Amino acid sequence: MEDKDFSAIVRADLKNMGDEQDNKLRPQLMQDFLGQETVKKNLSTFIEAAKMRQEPLDHLLLIGPPGLGKTTLAQITAHELGVDFKVTSAPALDKPKDLAGILSTITERTVFFIDEIHRLKPAIEEMLYIAMEDYELDWIIGQGAAARTVRIPVPPFTLIGATTKAGSVSSPLRSRFGFIPRFEFYTFEELAKIIRRSAKILEVEIDDDAALALAQCCRGTPRVANRVLRRMRDFAQVEKKNKITKEIVKAGLERLEIDEIGLEKYDREILRSIITNFGGGPVGAETLAISIGESIDTLEDYYEPYLIQCGLLQRTPRGRMVTEKAYEHLNLKHEDFTKQPGLFE
Repeated sequence: MEDKDFSAIVRADLKNMGDEQDNKLRPQLMQDFLGQETVKKNLSTFIEAAKMRQEPLDHLLLIGPPGLGKTTLAQITAHELGVDFKVTSAPALDKPKDLAGILSTITERTVFFIDEIHRLKPAIEEMLYIAMEDYELDWIIGQGAAARTVRIPVPPFTLIGATTKAGSVSSPLRSRFGFIPRFEFYTFEELAKIIRRSAKILEVEIDDDAALALAQCCRGTPRVANRVLRRMRDFAQVEKKNKITKEIVKAGLERLEIDEIGLEKYDREILRSIITNFGGGPVGAETLAISIGESIDTLEDYYEPYLIQCGLLQRTPRGRMVTEKAYEHLNLKHEDFTKQPGLFE
């Protein structure tokens, strides 16, 4: 149980842990949003133009891995436009009447944010097409031969969709967005700035070298950086320290089983499983997920992208394979497991 709690600390796709504190750390203004400079620069221009014309901003589709700030940027967009902000997620929209209920109560130029928009049901997606283009809702009144379609007008609004799976967004829906920025992982320097800003909000001091050391272990993701920072604050407070130092960060990361490049226990288990159980690969994703006791979605959406980004894992037509760099990172010798693939120690 203890190990499982530790692994959740670096899960950027988990949103239900520390939501209140996460909201406290969210920037409210574009100037306070650190990183994603190209996206910010373009979006700021589009926002300013929309304000000058007194028109709703064109619809946006934000693409990127979890934890990079898509929801935060949607909130900032509404704040910069000076309009209402309504938020929901695609799984919460179960029936067309759910979408109709939201759109029938919005005010003009409202920013309507749908998280995980690729999970919309087809019937709701069809209704959304007309709302996005014509600002109207198709509604069926009556049943059987007496049924007829009525179009209900809705105020002009801006739809902002967020997705971690761009390929799962249907082409008709994607084509209706006017701006489709892609979020990139953050650099160490950008994460260090975010950590220092968050530390100030949390009223805890942190050394610059400690912030940089922490940034290097946060998978390029602000959500992870803020969660790990809060754990470092806990360690410092319990040890009666008034500042987070590099020594506290090093000791804290060891206790959390996070290594120097941000890999945690289950990342290393994936690599070791491929090496020890499957001779370094290739191995299918489903088989690998079963071997480590995780779902295939979690493996593909959360663990694999960072391992691939680090150059430790590669996807091939035949399955997943570890790289020579993975052996080096785990202090293993490739030849040992070529001879005896079933052993590890």
